[in-house]
Amino acid sequence: MKTITIEGQLRTEYGKSATRQLRSQELVPGVIYGGAKEVNFLASAKSLRALVYTPEFQLADVSVEGAIYRCILKDLQFDKVSDDLIHVDLLELVEDKKIVASIPLKFTGIASGVRAGGRLVTKMKSLKVKTLPKHLREQIEVAVDKLEIGENLRVEDVKDEHYEMLNSPRIPIVSVVTTRALRQEEATAPAAKGAAPAAAVTKAAAPAKAAAPAKAAAPAKAAKK
Repeated sequence: MKTITIEGQLRTEYGKSATRQLRSQELVPGVIYGGAKEVNFLASAKSLRALVYTPEFQLADVSVEGAIYRCILKDLQFDKVSDDLIHVDLLELVEDKKIVASIPLKFTGIASGVRAGGRLVTKMKSLKVKTLPKHLREQIEVAVDKLEIGENLRVEDVKDEHYEMLNSPRIPIVSVVTTRALRQEEATAPAAKGAAPAAAVTKAAAPAKAAAPAKAAAPAKAAKK
């Protein structure tokens, strides 16, 4: 699994003035929690980019005062005006302690419904799971080969013996929908088929109209006798 290295230093000063000074030096404060002790540290904004600005799930080895903490990213804070990163929260991984993490989904294969002209629509990009650190991985693979048009896969359909899924089980994660072209094709087909019965009804009605005068003539002959 991909792991990045971050060089940090112990944070010793707090307050608004200290924070302003950190920003001027392009340093970002952060906290590492979940382990034996909470660690407040500083790291350069540049060194944090690979961890923050990516859709990938990855680990971070943070070096602070000679100690290395293996972590995952848990939370971020950005400045409301400049949109600069101003704080990071990291969760330390402890071997026998379960953690909660959001793992990206990867859909594999080509859905049967897509082959038939439908379109695959992704409803969720990741799942929140509870697991041990040793079972963490970059992606959760989900096969969509058997998915037909109008069908979807839900959270409850994703099975992994090492993961406890924390999302609501009935939430759809991916579906196959009808495309506009396919809807137009389906709408045109019944109209063409419906034209034949209409013509048959017209032909069947013609003899009935011709027979009506013949029945009316019979009483007229009887009157002459």
